[in-house]
Amino acid sequence: MFEDLVFAFKMFQRNKTRTVLSLLGIIIGVASVIVIGTLGESAKTNVKKSFGSSNLSLIQVDAGFMRRSRENRIYLDEAFREKIFDSISGINKIWYKNNLSSVLANGPLSVSYQLSAVEYGYIEMCGLTTGSGETFNVSDDVEGSQTIVLGSDAALALFPDEDPVGRVLIAQAGSDLFGFRVIGVLSGDSLGFDSPKTSVYIPRGFYLKKIAPSPNASSAVVEARSPKNVVRISAELKKYALEKTGEEYALSVNSMQSMLERYDEVTGTMNMLLSGVAAISLLVGGIGIMNIMIVTVTERKREIGVRKAIGAAPYVIRLQFLTESAAITILGGITGAAAGIGVSAVAVAVLKWSFSVSWASCAAAFLFSAFVGVFFGYYPASKAAKLDPVTALSSE
Repeated sequence: MFEDLVFAFKMFQRNKTRTVLSLLGIIIGVASVIVIGTLGESAKTNVKKSFGSSNLSLIQVDAGFMRRSRENRIYLDEAFREKIFDSISGINKIWYKNNLSSVLANGPLSVSYQLSAVEYGYIEMCGLTTGSGETFNVSDDVEGSQTIVLGSDAALALFPDEDPVGRVLIAQAGSDLFGFRVIGVLSGDSLGFDSPKTSVYIPRGFYLKKIAPSPNASSAVVEARSPKNVVRISAELKKYALEKTGEEYALSVNSMQSMLERYDEVTGTMNMLLSGVAAISLLVGGIGIMNIMIVTVTERKREIGVRKAIGAAPYVIRLQFLTESAAITILGGITGAAAGIGVSAVAVAVLKWSFSVSWASCAAAFLFSAFVGVFFGYYPASKAAKLDPVTALSSE
């Protein structure tokens, strides 16, 4: 076996042009599969990094759509918060938020944004940080101070040439106008329920005292103690809504983890389809190798005849040519894997993603290339093994 492998590489060196042309299909196929798999894995890693570890423990709950009776409608009030916190284990805290449309103005500059009235600690819980200034403290929420935290886009639109922190802007909420002092500007580019670019926050205490005294929240964010609890808690929230109202959509329950799982499913399916298309080039390369091996058998009839004449069994001849066929595809697989990883590294660097090699794609592409070599090399190898030694020795 080892001697056959050494002899195969000597034959490759003797016919370099033919070997290179035979390798191209395998190299392109393996490289394509690895590039697709690695880019998909890198994109997935980048998305998870953008979500942030804290967001994976969050579940957003909204009062859903009631198709029938509204008598048992679920309101996001203090009674709901206490009920859920007491009846479902694994919950760290439940945060309430109220949303309202508003026009923000700084002199002649104005923009339309959705204000989010949030409780103390909500911004930090979402994994958001400030590039300048700070977020709300306990007294801001309890006393209902007229302070505001701007997303980076809103800050740039309203204060294009100056630091907004410490400045006062005007916000229209309903028919009323309020003045808010900017205490912080968010930074970063993370994915989640709240964006550091477009979110604008005011204390929920101010909202309840001055804008809308109703205790009902627009939405709630449930913080699980661990991401492992998210699926179970989401299921129990839906079960609670169904038992209480008889309506499947009485509560709308979403989580970053479920969104990430759906993303993984979609990208996984796309990667499989694209890898399947790329694998076609491996089959085409295999057909090319079979043709080359048939030519090789024809050219080496006398060699086969000599080996048979001195006692070589048919299976030995078959193994020799199978080894050559597998060796060329394995060589192509190694070269293609190196090329695929190299191309992926360049692409990921250009896209500024975290580089994550899809070792599963590498292994699958490499093993498939070896299988192609054995599968398409079997016919030429069998043809060589069946040659009559007298006929082989008499050939030109």
